[in-house]
Parts: sequence; C-alpha cells; structure tokens
Amino acid sequence: MPKTHQLKTGTQVDLADCSTSGSDFHDERSAAEKEFKQLRRQFIEQQHAWYAEGRRKLLIVLQAMDAGGKDGTIRLMTRGVNPQGVRVTSFKKPSSRELSRDYLWRVHRFVPRAGMIGIFNRSHYEDVLVVRVNRIVPESVWRARYEQINQFEKLLSETGTTILKFFLHISKEEQKERFQDRLDEPDKHWKFSLDDLEKRKQWEDYMAAYEDALTRCTTSWAPWYVIPADQKWYRNLAIMRVIVDTVNGLNPQFPEAEDGLDSVVIE
Repeated sequence: MPKTHQLKTGTQVDLADCSTSGSDFHDERSAAEKEFKQLRRQFIEQQHAWYAEGRRKLLIVLQAMDAGGKDGTIRLMTRGVNPQGVRVTSFKKPSSRELSRDYLWRVHRFVPRAGMIGIFNRSHYEDVLVVRVNRIVPESVWRARYEQINQFEKLLSETGTTILKFFLHISKEEQKERFQDRLDEPDKHWKFSLDDLEKRKQWEDYMAAYEDALTRCTTSWAPWYVIPADQKWYRNLAIMRVIVDTVNGLNPQFPEAEDGLDSVVIE
C-alpha cells in the first residue's frame, strides 16, 4: 500500500488519469484517521531514534497548487515529533540575494544534515513550474533544469539523504471550495491573495508543467508520489504510510550506551 501512488520511472504522467479523490482508495474516514494516528505514533518513535542516531538524512518535498494542503499536511504530520530534529523550510519568491546565485543555491542551504528530517513546503521545483508558466526565463533555460535537478537529487542521495517527493493532487472544484472557505471565514483571510485567482486562471498551464516535472524527475533515487488530496483524511494517511514504511526500511537505532554506566551512582 505505501507504493500505491508512487510513479514509475520513465512513464509519461497524465494528471487527468490520476484521481484526486481519496474515496477511490479508501471508503471509511474513521478507519483512515485511526490508522493515521497509529502511524504517526510510529513516526514519532522513529524520529527520536533517527535524531539520536545522528547518521542519516531524510528530505520530504511537498508540492501542490494553491490550497492543496501543504501547510495542513506538515502541521498534522509533525505533531508530537522532537522539534530539534525536524526543520520545515518554505520557499517563496526568491530574494535579490538568491537571484544573484544559481537557482539551486537557496535550496541546497536547507537540505537536512545528519540526524535531521527536512520538510520543504514548495521547493526547487518552483523553478520548472512558476518560472515556466509565467515565462520568467526562456524555455531553453527551464528545460535544462530537469536534468540538473535529477543530478542535484542524485548527489544528495549518494551522500546519505533519502528523498521523498509528494504532489498533493486536488481538483479544480476542490480548490474553488477551499478558496471560498477562506473568504467566508475572516480568520482565514490571511491565507488568501488575489494572486491566487490569477494562478487559478493558469490551471491548465500548471497541470502541463507539473506533468513534465513529474515525468522527467521521477527517479529511483528520488521518487514522486501523486497523492489524491481532495479528502484531507486520505491525503494524510497516504503520505504517512510512505514515510513510516521508508523509515522502517532504514531501521534507525538508538546509539549504544557508554561502557560503565551500570556502575554510575548519582550523589
């Protein structure tokens, strides 16, 4: 089940063929939420060992259209973990300092160090998504970035970073409902921007850009998962299944205690 939504390397992605509905994969919300909480408890235990071991690195990348659920996923996924061992980085519009360097510079600075779990809310993939859709750079520039990103991620993988990439796939109808919810509740107005409506007009362009990114940058060392995200309860479960299964396979261990601790007396 953890690999249900994993893309296959070399397969052309058509997002129209990828369901956005979690109900197509799970028919009982209460059972899904119960399993999610059980998996999150496992993740908390795994993360404690991961941090204590201090040897390996895990990078989790989240991409989605606006209102796709990145913030909510991170909030629920990390509830209860040791905050010393998890770092969330949100990538927004590049600063002038960042633009004066290569586009991967700002990303590389935030990849997790040994013992850490890094979570990217948006990522280096913005440089083949928004940059492409808004024609910020010529096609010859952004098209070359697919292979550059693959090689960047291969470098990370070969130096001890496990990479998991999740595209939270929502329908245009679900996005409309979530936008309306933000407008209807004053406490959520801060989440809404008129720019969101402009991006919504570019929906088809973004889908095409995502399809190319998912197709060209699904590799054995950094797989993409297309997660049905219209139902938040299934989105959370599907992602947590993948993370827990991956970390289980890596089997982090607490370090062995120093010799002689059995004879220590605290006075």
